[in-house]
Amino acid sequence: MSPNDAHAFAFSLAATLMVAIVIFRAGDGTLSVTPATEYDGDAAEIVSEIDPFAP
Repeated sequence: MSPNDAHAFAFSLAATLMVAIVIFRAGDGTLSVTPATEYDGDAAEIVSEIDPFAP
């Protein structure tokens, strides 16, 4: 997934689900997104976090 697609998808999920979303780099170098509560990977692989409740 391209960086622009990953950020757009993360913003959409955060707004729809109203949960924090993590954008991370997978082992093969691609970007992916998941709810923050479900991410159990290496913290160093996190590219960005989208929090719908952040001011």
